[in-house]
Amino acid sequence: MTRSRFPRSVYRTGTDPDARFSLANERTFLAWNRTALALLAGGVALEALGLDLQPDLRLAASLILIAAGVVIPVLAWLEWGRTERALRAGSPLPGSVTSAALAATIVLVGVLVLLGVVLA
Repeated sequence: MTRSRFPRSVYRTGTDPDARFSLANERTFLAWNRTALALLAGGVALEALGLDLQPDLRLAASLILIAAGVVIPVLAWLEWGRTERALRAGSPLPGSVTSAALAATIVLVGVLVLLGVVLA
């Protein structure tokens, strides 16, 4: 009896790769989720601590961090699926959209915090 695996859109593609590759892909997915939790915590802390920053810029940075903490797991799930399908098909691995999104978020929040310090 064959068990159905979730998500079918991933597991109906190709054949099972070496388990080490699938497990590494899963560890990457879990690392993105830990990063998302840190973004959420950072966004809440930035606003809750009421640091001596320009208030509107502090709020904007907090909201961006919280939004990124919500979006990053979704991107990570999609990236996990694309990577797993590529592994199963023996295709080249896709690029990382999640990395680019995180880098842009960090730059934007950094600029807002810097301005918040300068303009306080």
